[in-house]
Amino acid sequence: MQKSLSRKTVLLIGASRGLGFAMVEEYLKRGWRVIATGRADSTDKLRSIAGASDEMLDIEVVDITLPEQIAALRSRLEARRIDLLFVNAGVKNDDRETIADVSTEEFVRVMVTNSLSPMRVIEAFQDLVPPSGTIGVMSSGQGSLANNTNGNYEVYRGSKAALNMFMRSFAARHANDSRTLLLMAPGWVRTDMGSPKARLSIEESIPNLLNTIETHEGSPGLHYLDYLGRVVPW
Repeated sequence: MQKSLSRKTVLLIGASRGLGFAMVEEYLKRGWRVIATGRADSTDKLRSIAGASDEMLDIEVVDITLPEQIAALRSRLEARRIDLLFVNAGVKNDDRETIADVSTEEFVRVMVTNSLSPMRVIEAFQDLVPPSGTIGVMSSGQGSLANNTNGNYEVYRGSKAALNMFMRSFAARHANDSRTLLLMAPGWVRTDMGSPKARLSIEESIPNLLNTIETHEGSPGLHYLDYLGRVVPW
């Protein structure tokens, strides 16, 4: 019992499919307690593995674009200590759209989901993360201004660049915080979101990404890194 109680806990926001689901599976393999979230009617895959998790997987339903649902989840998890808070939730628009032709509604959808909502989660849950803990978000190499030499994916790029800036502001407001803050770029991965043409398999990305997160435990300040631990230029 004591050994079980001493295990670390990760709260994974946006874990019902793709990279988030793969993170759930990998953290369970590594002996972590996992709290995984998905939107309503999207948690079937999570529930399919919960029975074999030896009660190490808790599933919560939240749509992070709705502040009242973030607040309700925060209330439900009030008594939990979260060693790692990681926000993976994200969407993209049609790859062919540029800033010249994307609709206002689609632009707002992507920006609210990818930029504003993850930061609302971090603001709501940060006090459950101890001084030795880590707060991370799934960014992208496409959020790098320096690396954008060919355009493409403009709206998605913009949403991740905005997320990076908001995290940098958060770090500045918490300059004396001992916690590790991470912006993680998983690489171009073959998922429903990443497309079958992507360079990396989930097995090549996610275990390495978790290794990088683990390596940076106890390193205060904000780090923008790829899945292999290489620094991504702003």
